[in-house]
Amino acid sequence: MSEFVRLDPHVIDEIVAICDTTLDELRSARRITDFLAIGHNFGDFESSKQLAAGYARKGAGTPESARERVEQFIEALTQLRDAFASGGEAFLDAQFDWTRQLQNIDIDA
Repeated sequence: MSEFVRLDPHVIDEIVAICDTTLDELRSARRITDFLAIGHNFGDFESSKQLAAGYARKGAGTPESARERVEQFIEALTQLRDAFASGGEAFLDAQFDWTRQLQNIDIDA
């Protein structure tokens, strides 16, 4: 794209700070997904083991799992933050890429 966006430094700092705060929360959420794989507290019954296995699948290891979804959001938001941190110069080029990434995250799966 030939267009150019220039943002005031204080606006860039605010946007980057918001992105960093959100990324910290997403990283925390990613750590929480690790607990979904812990199934020994469900008991020794076969149905308990099946329930634990279901939580483990929803936690990580499949394209639809919580961990992978959080990773997708982290990746997209990191690219957005980096685009803003560049002073807006990369924002227009990155805009469509991160928008496409966010739209491709199927939150209903």
